[in-house]
Amino acid sequence: MPPPLLRQPMLCGHARPFLLPPAGRQVQVQQVERSRNPKELPREDHTSRPINKVRGHREREMGAVPEAVAAVAVLVGLAAAAAAAGRGRGWSEEDSGVPGEVTYDHRALVLDGARRMLFAGEMHYPRSTPEMWPKLIAKAKEGGLDVIQTYVFWNVHEPVHGQYNFEGRYDLVRFIKEVQAQGLYVNLRIGPFIEAEWRYGGFPFWLHDVPDITFRSDNEPFKQHMQRFVTDIVNMMKHEQLYYPQGGPIIISQIENEYQMVEPAFGSSGQRYVSWSAAMAVNLQTGVPWTMCKQNDAPDPVINTCNGLICGETFVGPNSANKPALWTENWTSRYLIYGNDTKLRSPEDIAFAVAYFLARKNGSYVSYYMYHGGTNFGRSASSYVTTNYYDGAPLDEYGLIWQPTWGHLRELHTTVKQSSEPLLFGTYSNFSLGQEQEAHVFETESRCVAFLVNFNPHQTSEVVFRNISLQLAPKSISILSDCKIVVYETAKVNAQHGTRTTEQVQSLNDINTWKAFKESIPQDVTKAMHTGNQLFEHLTTTKDETDYLWYIVGYEYTPSDDNQLVLLNVESRAHILHAFVNNEYVGRVHGSHDGPANIILSANISLKEGPNSISLLSAMVGSPDSGAHMERRVFGIRKVSIQQGWEPEQILNNELWGYEVGLFGERNRIYTQEGSDNVEWTAINNLTYSSLTWYRTAFPTPAGNDAVVLNLTGMGKGEVWINGESIGRYWVSFKAPSGNPSQSLYHIPRQFLNPQDNVLVLFEEMGGDPQQITVNTVSITGVCGNVNELSAPSLQSQDKEPAVDISCQEGKQISAIEFASYGNPIGDCASYGIGSCHAESSEWAVKQDCVGKTRCSVPVTPAKFGGDPCPGIQKSLLLVASCR
Repeated sequence: MPPPLLRQPMLCGHARPFLLPPAGRQVQVQQVERSRNPKELPREDHTSRPINKVRGHREREMGAVPEAVAAVAVLVGLAAAAAAAGRGRGWSEEDSGVPGEVTYDHRALVLDGARRMLFAGEMHYPRSTPEMWPKLIAKAKEGGLDVIQTYVFWNVHEPVHGQYNFEGRYDLVRFIKEVQAQGLYVNLRIGPFIEAEWRYGGFPFWLHDVPDITFRSDNEPFKQHMQRFVTDIVNMMKHEQLYYPQGGPIIISQIENEYQMVEPAFGSSGQRYVSWSAAMAVNLQTGVPWTMCKQNDAPDPVINTCNGLICGETFVGPNSANKPALWTENWTSRYLIYGNDTKLRSPEDIAFAVAYFLARKNGSYVSYYMYHGGTNFGRSASSYVTTNYYDGAPLDEYGLIWQPTWGHLRELHTTVKQSSEPLLFGTYSNFSLGQEQEAHVFETESRCVAFLVNFNPHQTSEVVFRNISLQLAPKSISILSDCKIVVYETAKVNAQHGTRTTEQVQSLNDINTWKAFKESIPQDVTKAMHTGNQLFEHLTTTKDETDYLWYIVGYEYTPSDDNQLVLLNVESRAHILHAFVNNEYVGRVHGSHDGPANIILSANISLKEGPNSISLLSAMVGSPDSGAHMERRVFGIRKVSIQQGWEPEQILNNELWGYEVGLFGERNRIYTQEGSDNVEWTAINNLTYSSLTWYRTAFPTPAGNDAVVLNLTGMGKGEVWINGESIGRYWVSFKAPSGNPSQSLYHIPRQFLNPQDNVLVLFEEMGGDPQQITVNTVSITGVCGNVNELSAPSLQSQDKEPAVDISCQEGKQISAIEFASYGNPIGDCASYGIGSCHAESSEWAVKQDCVGKTRCSVPVTPAKFGGDPCPGIQKSLLLVASCR
């Protein structure tokens, strides 16, 4: 057995060695007595502790991987033990359990002997900055979450085989310890296939080039690499004491990811791989349960979980009588792709789905995917996925609270946890209340909670439940505390609404501040990096280290007597194709996420007699992230031909081709200060805004703390760097059906900015006007609340009466009341007006309570407004305020 690896991390303050056992050697999890509730853990000071930043190099043989038969044997033994434990013990509130123990039964995860109702939220450490993590986690906790979920991103941690990187945004240990410091748990989704709309599904591309490999199957080369990486991550977590039995926050982990979606493509090999993966994970002895999502046949003791929009309706349920119902991905919206408009999911729909899962499936764990989506920096997004990711999640791309989704779900979490006793320990029953109405009841000797469901999407339904007459709103669930009092309605949103606005702080329209560098078009096959008498596959050639690959070929032209038209035909399986003949641009074509795999360019071209050069730039907009046999996927140019008039086409596939990987500007890193100094930038006064051009300028850092973005509406497609850091791809020229760009604002984390001046570099692929770029800030500048006097009082406050609760974000204060009406105001937060009933003191009363404060609560009662302005009429309070 090789000796332990010695990895010398880069540390703040001082250095300490980090010993990590190699794959195959187990680090034992020692159980510790937890002296305090994990929610009372002291906050760790990251400024004084050593940060685990590991960048190591290693060359060693792979450890032996257990054979499939041995794997199944391990599973059988573990499953038998788990089943025996499930049969031999029943859980109750008095059951103290073993301190530091995580198990499960048929109702829930069990921590320290107690069943737990848990709400989780997904956020990915590489999609934000370490400086953002504390606030994001704090807002998640304030939103009623107990658990933070994250994938582990293999390709950022091991971009080169044997070389690990856990620095900066990739500091997984620092992220988990920040979660722990704020008293939350962690679900560590190791995968290592993750999909996640992430480049190559999270796999490092070097895996593609391993001889005889077949991804995600009973294939020895793949299993060896997968086991090595999973073991290394688990051992790192053990070494840092991060598993719950060690006193850490990790209470559950995931192996593989939605494998059932591709399993049929592998036949019996897929079944063996599932058994092997489960056994391999369980055999690592982490002391916490493992899950497989979207894997109905997950072997015991691994828990099968649901991913989707409506798991209360689609989940087949746990595949064993002693497993709980867990929902590991409740999709809060749809991820955005270039060419599409944003599609947000309403808070009412999300809340209905959660409540129905808890009621119908006896669910006890729900995680929102995403709770904070963040930014796909650099080239991290998968095919056609935009740079912003799940911007409509409860926390938006910039970490701002997205209302009313965040608030409506927070109220749901509080409501459910108030009834956790009957939900986790009560007897369950369900029965019909009507043709499209039903009741789900959980009851103990002392407590009761009911979920009353109305499936009718169009009509309010009147039902009678335990001699109580109730109105159920269309497509809604009403939750009754003690089976008597309505405390939450999924279709009634009392949480405040927010208005997110962008404010231009600087226009970059001064032509004198811009410089340009024109990317050269390679034409000489003999000077190319690579040559071959065939068309190379795109990703195999670029190793997915760049989006771009030049294909160069010479063509000897003999003109015909009648000067027939010459047609260039190119078929490609890449995403974009640019064509040049003798250094002259002749056309381009691009595909789309849901379009055909092939893109075809046909262009009339002018050739000179004798030798000509044809230069084709193949471009990817991200690598694939899903599907069976990703290692076999083919991209790039597949066929090139020349046709003169009616003569037969001349296929050029087997001519001598030259290949240039990437762009000159990329290879020479001209987006950095050092690289920029090595090229000659020119003024753009007389430069036509053309394709394949680099632009550079500078701008000052905006004052304040608001999020900073670039508005790139006037550009085409390319990539942007700020002070050498890539903030991602842009593609504003690809319009959605609405006629607008899918994304026009691009986030610059303030951590990427200098105290004063900043260097902005863009590579413009298709042609655009950089003088139209503006620097903007983003903030919540308006809030609104609309609450009916018959609404249930918020469980978040001590109010005994319904109230409008509003608050500003990021230190802003309520600066003005734009509208206030107690009575029967017309409209809602989007469009409003005074109705037939209105208390004249509405605006004055609200101003007294709110202006100059960061938050306020205004009771929806006649006494607050000097009496009832219109007896006998049901009243509401609608108020709109500005935040500055």
